[in-house]
Amino acid sequence: MSYIQAIILAIIEGITEFLPVSSTGHMIIGSSVMGIAHDPFTKLFTVAIQLGAIVSVFILYWKRFFQTIDFYFKLFVAFIPAVVFGLLFNDTIDALLENVVVVGLTLFIGGIVFLFLDKLFNNEGKNNESPSYPSALKIGLFQVVAMIPGVSRSAATIIGGLTQKLTRKTAAEFSFFLAVPTMFAATAKKIYDYYKEGITIDSTQINLLIIGNVVAFIVAMIAIKTFIGFLTKHGFKVFGYYRIAIGAAILILYFTGFQLSII
Repeated sequence: MSYIQAIILAIIEGITEFLPVSSTGHMIIGSSVMGIAHDPFTKLFTVAIQLGAIVSVFILYWKRFFQTIDFYFKLFVAFIPAVVFGLLFNDTIDALLENVVVVGLTLFIGGIVFLFLDKLFNNEGKNNESPSYPSALKIGLFQVVAMIPGVSRSAATIIGGLTQKLTRKTAAEFSFFLAVPTMFAATAKKIYDYYKEGITIDSTQINLLIIGNVVAFIVAMIAIKTFIGFLTKHGFKVFGYYRIAIGAAILILYFTGFQLSII
């Protein structure tokens, strides 16, 4: 992996991690087009740079993390389903992660759903600062659906928030907060798994990881701030069209023989 390739992947991660468009689908295209999808370090890199994206949430919302203990209990309640289902169905999830067609289809179908979200859930004007405990658990169950690659963790949890009468802004922000324990746990587990497999890194690769995390952090901050403003003003429809286009592109490339690979 070159420095340019590392920066490109980090930009993709930063833009897509918190948007409802599936970072997995974009990483498939990005790494495959650059011809580095099968490199073991690429797999480690794309997992490790999620830490930079996580830090962006802390920086942007640091005041919100100094709330009552009730805030953290709600995050914990929403986090529990992902832990339980992740442990119970780890092998099934890993199998799905190797299926490019699943990613393309879920992106495409999810895009169609997004075209109708604004009409289905018109919660704007309500003043829900945060979900209740039962609502937090339900949002957590929606996050479980995102274990299917291509669904998008952000998309699933935001839709979950909308079903609980949250506004688009509040649903998106709770999705960001929930991403912190979820992504940290998933990243830590994957890095540990790679460590057990005996993957070692040299000084150049350490530099690539540092650059990747810094770029992912900066881009994620910009993406989050832009997304909240755009979502509040324009809704979900544009993301629906975008998901349909990306899903269709993955399926077309795959069935025409292009070598796509889950990273």
